[in-house]
This record gives sequence, C-alpha cells and structure tokens, in this order.
Amino acid sequence: MPFAQTALIGESFIGEGPNAAHTNIVIGRAGGPVETAWVSALASPSVGYAPFVTVVRPNVPVKPLTLFVNKAAANGELHQRATWGSAQAGLARGVADAVEHEVIPAEEAEDLLIVAAVWVDPAVDDLDACFRNQRAAAFRAVAAAVHAEPGVAEVLAAAEAGPSNPFYTPSAEQLAASVPTLEAAAR
Repeated sequence: MPFAQTALIGESFIGEGPNAAHTNIVIGRAGGPVETAWVSALASPSVGYAPFVTVVRPNVPVKPLTLFVNKAAANGELHQRATWGSAQAGLARGVADAVEHEVIPAEEAEDLLIVAAVWVDPAVDDLDACFRNQRAAAFRAVAAAVHAEPGVAEVLAAAEAGPSNPFYTPSAEQLAASVPTLEAAAR
C-alpha cells in the first residue's frame, strides 16, 4: 500500500513571542485532491499572499514538493525577510529532516505534495529564532500528520483541562459558564 493514500493533516506550534512558528501541513499524493489544492493555491495569489514552491536553495526545491502559504501578509522589510527567507528555509529544512529521519519514506518523496500554511508574526525580530522554530514546527507537523497525532483521547483530555493558545485562555469561570447543553445540540 502506498504511503499517504489519503490526505494527511498535521499541525505544530513551536516557540514563544514574535518568533514562534505555527505550521499546518497537508500531505497527499500527486494526482489526488492535494495536488488540486496545491496547484489551485499556487495559481491564485492575492494581495499580500503569494504561495510559492519552497526551496532548500534557489533551483533546489525541497522534496516532497512543498507549497509555502503565508498566513500573514508580508509587511515591512524584516517580516518579508522572515517570511520569504528564514521561515521558508526552516520549512524546507524541516521537510528534508522528515525525509532524512524516515518520517516520510524517501522512495515516496517524488510522488507526494505538501501544502504548508505558515504563520510568521509581523512583529518577528530574530531571523535565526524564526528559522529554528519553523524548522522544528515543520518537522513536528509532518510527524503529526503521518502518525495521526494527537489522537482523539488526547484531544478530549486537553479540552477537559481547558483550551489555551498564545492569544487566549478562558478562565475556569468562563469554561463553566459556556458548557453546551444537549438541548442546544438538538436545535
């Protein structure tokens, strides 16, 4: 059975502050729905959002071919350098790491495509930290996709403990006050 017969989806958030990396990954086979999404995104840039093929170096695209889709419009010189430079380099190296460590089988790399939605904070202030965090986030997102992590039990345990992200963590009171009822689900 070939690797990644269906779309594999993974996510990772690494780091803190303006140099953190949040990466969403979709992996699929060429000739399938991921290819349609990959080509459609590449062919549909919009103001501030220009998906591009991720390269290890100019003229050396990473394999599997990976489309970098920025989640924040590149704005200002440092943010542009981080987006097109250090975050792209981190994504390329993280994907190559996944192949090197056999998370993605090397013999399948030519037949796969990756769409990576990458967050680079407009307040980024350290290109090296941006690179390191993106490399780790890319590798972890690929691994999460391949291994279908986290599992449902882990998700439910985290939800029970209370959702949290770098932008918002509800209080215990808010969690208790917002519990849905079965009656609301029946509507």
